[in-house]
Amino acid sequence: MSMSAGWYLRRLSRMGPREAGGRAVDAVRRRRWRSALPERPPVTGVRFTAVLPEDALAGVDPDAVRRLVAEADRLMAGRAEFFGVVREDMADPDWQFDPKTGRRAPLDHAFDVPYRDEEAVGDIKQIWEPSRHQYLTVLAAAYALTGNDRYAERVAAHLRSWWEADPPLRGAHWVSGIELGIRLLSWVWIRRLLDGWAGAPALFEENPVALDQIWHHQRWLAAFPSRGSSANNHAVAEAAGQLAASCAFGWFPYSPRWRADALRDLDRHLRANTFLSGINRELASEYHGLVLELGLAALAEADAAGVAVPATTRLVLLRMTDALAAVVDNRLRPPRQGDADDGHGLVLDGPDTDRWGSLLATGEAVFGRLGWWPEVPGCDVRTPLLASLIEPYGEGVARPERRPAHFADAGLTVLRGPGEIWCRCDGGPHGFLSIAAHAHADALSVEVRHDGVDVLADPGTYCYHGRPEWRSYFRSTLGHNTLEAGGRDQSVSGGPFLWTRHAATRVLEVDADGEKAARWCAEHDGYRPLLHRRQVDLAYESREVRVVDTVSGDRREVRLAFHLGPDVLAELEGSRARLTWTRDGENRSAVLGLPAGLTWRAHRGESGPPLGWYSPGFGRKVPSTTLVGSGSVDGTAEFTTVLGFDG
Repeated sequence: MSMSAGWYLRRLSRMGPREAGGRAVDAVRRRRWRSALPERPPVTGVRFTAVLPEDALAGVDPDAVRRLVAEADRLMAGRAEFFGVVREDMADPDWQFDPKTGRRAPLDHAFDVPYRDEEAVGDIKQIWEPSRHQYLTVLAAAYALTGNDRYAERVAAHLRSWWEADPPLRGAHWVSGIELGIRLLSWVWIRRLLDGWAGAPALFEENPVALDQIWHHQRWLAAFPSRGSSANNHAVAEAAGQLAASCAFGWFPYSPRWRADALRDLDRHLRANTFLSGINRELASEYHGLVLELGLAALAEADAAGVAVPATTRLVLLRMTDALAAVVDNRLRPPRQGDADDGHGLVLDGPDTDRWGSLLATGEAVFGRLGWWPEVPGCDVRTPLLASLIEPYGEGVARPERRPAHFADAGLTVLRGPGEIWCRCDGGPHGFLSIAAHAHADALSVEVRHDGVDVLADPGTYCYHGRPEWRSYFRSTLGHNTLEAGGRDQSVSGGPFLWTRHAATRVLEVDADGEKAARWCAEHDGYRPLLHRRQVDLAYESREVRVVDTVSGDRREVRLAFHLGPDVLAELEGSRARLTWTRDGENRSAVLGLPAGLTWRAHRGESGPPLGWYSPGFGRKVPSTTLVGSGSVDGTAEFTTVLGFDG
């Protein structure tokens, strides 16, 4: 997807003068960097001292070790999966190859690589993901926990291969700061986990090629930080990687300055990216997880190095952890809100380990659990290792005495009912910063789950680059459980990561603690002068979710959409749908009573245009049922939908 001149103008319009000036400086610096690659300053007698405490490995549960080793053995056989694409070539990977399109990214100067253009480069996410080297942290962890040299030898071979294939400033892996930051974090943990292996010093601190790579990564991050309207999770990843490397690999003359700058930037960006309530400001649940992982990993490096960390850094991470504990459903699944690209900050476990349970387990080890937190079943490798490096925190800090249901600053409300009914209501800002890069046009949307099963589902994200019609659909208003008016989105898109007008939403009422029911009500102005207001009532005794949409204003065609989860089957008769699904071998059911004033149709797996899809993870989509009611309003109209659960 090449960016047009119009896109650049729209993008420029979302920048302030300071950001535009900073980007102009970046452009001049890029031109200067083309002329010659500076030599790394010489270092002598360096040692790696950022090792794990002696008893850390002994604290890993044997079941977590077993699952880790099973994944490591799959990787040793050359098999890995990235965004739904299975690769059988990971015993000796081609670092520029995209297996999905069959294309190879060019090894041009990094500033010339058109990474958004799938025709020229391939799917850049498929190319970038293996080079985050998080599968190598899994292999390194397998070595640390088993002492089997073959895992360490494979890690060493792949690092040497990557360093040779991707010299500084050449190719797609030197384009984006988030990739460099996460890769540095992986290298720190690889070196730490390989510390017992005799070949580790020769691979890292005694290897001029490795020293060059580490130094150039840090030099790049210091020179080209994400700025202004782009200072979202990318900025956190850049600061976290820089801080980790400057603490663990603090071997260079610039290391003290890089460390001080990264520590300041990490604190600043964590605070800027997080509401006071602890919810991530991008209002994209998976990025909440990514930022929390990155922050905890960076904190571990600072604590391990004895570097004083601002109190606000720990406080933000504590609040994020408590917020995560508050919003997950009974199966520890967070909302499916906003963009999701399956990004992780630090991976030390196989894919069978629950990400959110692992994060809450780490939070419990570092901050201490509160009485209202959900129980976290199972175990993982990352928690005991990461927590062994972090100073405990939480004593004397004010924390919620009860499980919060409404996060006013984020406009996120979770209503809970009997039978593990979970309902997330969206009444928050459109997104973060002027471009709201990872936002969806989902104002007033709802998600409803029953015992962790998506009944009224947020369809997800699916893709970023290369498929504009699918990117548009999955973040559109029609692609969410809300109302579309006039055939357009509530907010105006200016590109795949750019919104030029943001709908403003206002929460009018929240009562999550009623004796017989819970209520939420909000409105937005995305269709001015038409106003859309929605009220959601969750009745405990009848086990019903009642959604009342009120539309007032000029004449418009409207469409009201309800997206069902992929496990839910629907029989639609007129304005009534019978829903059935299976959970843990038991048949479950519900009835969805739809507004009779609209004409209802069921859509499933349609492609022209896209409708009736659910994305279980980045790069993957499966057919699901979407119920769409169409009609027109003139003046004021009210539409009532009732979801009643059986049993």
